[in-house]
Amino acid sequence: MKFSYLAIDGKGKKYRSEVTAESREDVKRILAERGMTAIEISEYKDSAIDGNQENLPWYQRDINTKDIHDVILQKKKVLTTLHQMAIMMKSGISLSMAMEVLLDTEADKQMKKILTIVSTELYNGVPLSQSLGSFKTFPEIVISLVAAGEANGRLDMAFENAADILHREITLTAKIKSAMMYPIFLIFLTLAMIIVMSMFVLPSFAGVFLAFGSDLPAISKAVMAFSDFMIGYWWLVAIIVAGIVVGFRSLLKYNDSFAMWLNEHLLKIPIVGPVLSNTYIARFCNIMATLTDAGVSILKALELSRDVVSNLYIKDCLSQVIEDVKIGTPINVSMSHYDVFDSILVSMVRVGEESGMFSDSMHKMADLYQEQADESTKRLTDAMTPVMTIIVAGIVGVVAVSIVMPMFGMYGVVAESSQ
Repeated sequence: MKFSYLAIDGKGKKYRSEVTAESREDVKRILAERGMTAIEISEYKDSAIDGNQENLPWYQRDINTKDIHDVILQKKKVLTTLHQMAIMMKSGISLSMAMEVLLDTEADKQMKKILTIVSTELYNGVPLSQSLGSFKTFPEIVISLVAAGEANGRLDMAFENAADILHREITLTAKIKSAMMYPIFLIFLTLAMIIVMSMFVLPSFAGVFLAFGSDLPAISKAVMAFSDFMIGYWWLVAIIVAGIVVGFRSLLKYNDSFAMWLNEHLLKIPIVGPVLSNTYIARFCNIMATLTDAGVSILKALELSRDVVSNLYIKDCLSQVIEDVKIGTPINVSMSHYDVFDSILVSMVRVGEESGMFSDSMHKMADLYQEQADESTKRLTDAMTPVMTIIVAGIVGVVAVSIVMPMFGMYGVVAESSQ
């Protein structure tokens, strides 16, 4: 049974939280063991968590009744919590006090629910890493770092490392989205221009040409036919596009061979491939460096670093490396068997393994590959701009020619009729 309580400690400071106990007397005993005196004790009822919201006003009810353990919050919200914990722990504040401060200052309702449960479980003797691990909103990397911090007594460094990893992930994702935004915008602009010209601009000119009875050139007939097709069968085009998208996603999700083939060949596309490859390897090196620096075992660090790589081909190569490491093969020897890991990375891994400075080597490689990824991204953006400009200019040119050429024919018809 869960009880909520208001208690006061020896210094006169009040605390309000929850605790699991058999009876109110047990609650008083638990609080006394913590050096606190109970002021109020009541059976804990949280309608939002328990799913019973009938007694709540409509404006206080949660629309999303999903179990809080299954909720995944934004990474920025989790990052803020980790930063706050790191600062307080480095300042010498106890874990229990840090949780109380977070509960008092947290404005987000879902994060407050999570912190409330974690705080209660901490009071009941549940390890912090175990409690955090029951919530999907905390990545496994964060859980492993906290567990390592609990083992070596450096929770302050654990939270700081976890915040650093999450910050790098957010920054990297933002860079990728920012770099791809302009090319994607140009592509959608081109498609929108084709649709507008085909369905609205060209039909108006077609009516004028037919009214004058001028004979249309081949290019004009082709463009007008395309326009008529788009107007008459736009629904068919929409169905075909939707079918292609759904079919592609289904193949990617349910056909492992196709997904592996696609992920492998994406890395071989000129300009695009280096961006993806360098980004994935930079992420892998950064996670490996932080985890090994925090005291996580090499094998566990490899497994966690592999899981953050989204490319299936690189992930499969890392899985093979992990299996080799399990039987005693050095990491650099195993990596050398796969072309996705270049000679520089293999050499630096070897240096790190032989010198005992593995995390330092990984930090340097993470910075190197991140710089290469940034340069590759810039080249991709620079290359996309002229390509898309040429495509747009070509479309506009074809449409312009298809309109201008019949106009000269119209002038000829008008001249003949005037004579």
